[in-house]
Amino acid sequence: MSKIEYKDLLDAGVHFGHLTRKWDPRMAPYIFMEKNGIHIIDLNKTLACLEEASNAIKQIVRSGKKIMFVATKKQAKDLVAAEAQRLNMPFVTERWLGGMLTNFATIRKSLKKMSSLEKLMKEDGYKNLAKKERLMVSRQKEKMETILGGIADLSRLPAALFVVDIKREHIAIAEAQKLGIPVFALVDTNSNPNEVDFPIPANDDAFKSVSLLVKAFGTAIEEGLSERKKDKDDAKLSEEEEAKRAVDAETQE
Repeated sequence: MSKIEYKDLLDAGVHFGHLTRKWDPRMAPYIFMEKNGIHIIDLNKTLACLEEASNAIKQIVRSGKKIMFVATKKQAKDLVAAEAQRLNMPFVTERWLGGMLTNFATIRKSLKKMSSLEKLMKEDGYKNLAKKERLMVSRQKEKMETILGGIADLSRLPAALFVVDIKREHIAIAEAQKLGIPVFALVDTNSNPNEVDFPIPANDDAFKSVSLLVKAFGTAIEEGLSERKKDKDDAKLSEEEEAKRAVDAETQE
């Protein structure tokens, strides 16, 4: 991944934690010091954790699996949605529906329903419906789109979750834990890092901090995707060479 320097983290305010009285003692290994009643995160630990998380996520993506982005807080949702869309990954930025992972079969039914409403609205018969009926269909689709739009193409469970603010997204994390789905997350000083598999100690409230780290994570996914493409191209090339050798051998006979 394009290397993030200590200075980049500092400039983005990644080191600013919460008030000391709001801390979770389990974050102690990642805290550098206390200043003016605020905990300061050890950015060397942030860099090390980011490196570890990036290497792990690259391998998951390289194997062709999907990463679900989860961030419903105001200052993170738009940039998380944009990064997930850029990488063609599923995302949840509105409301986490209980059972989105643990009751995935029901969610798939809802996705099919949303898809059938979309088809209906494109058909000629839709125009012949009464105005009130058209409005009802359109409102229902809009409502479903808001909540499920980011996972519309998800046909199976994601291989991992990337979460901004683990306290806020505790239901998503609990569901992932239940299913053994690894969780990568930005973890602030008021949270328990043991709840996730790959904690990245960071300020999860400031826009600049979230933006820098979401993009860094996105870059790691991008690298995984390009490695996957290279693996496929190499495999195709070796198949073609194998076929060519077989043809040459037959010709010589």
